[in-house]
Amino acid sequence: MIIIAGKVWVDAAERDAYLAGCGKVVEQARVSAGCLDFALSPDPVDPGRINVYERWESEADLARFRGAGPEPAQAARIRDAEVARYLVSGVEAP
Repeated sequence: MIIIAGKVWVDAAERDAYLAGCGKVVEQARVSAGCLDFALSPDPVDPGRINVYERWESEADLARFRGAGPEPAQAARIRDAEVARYLVSGVEAP
């Protein structure tokens, strides 16, 4: 399993519009083969921060969906990012 998690920052005044522009990507991801979860959400404390969480069955599923990454116009609006890829070897129920 692959988890992509972290945060990106955009101008606070543009965050809602940025997230609204990501709606189709979220919908596409969630119906893609191997997608277990996909969410982009506004941070409740930092008005410019967006929290990123993705969970995929395999590297191949992620690569098939990911392609080249965000659209150039979307990528240009990102001021900073701290996103990492995690390989999960096992899962335990709480």
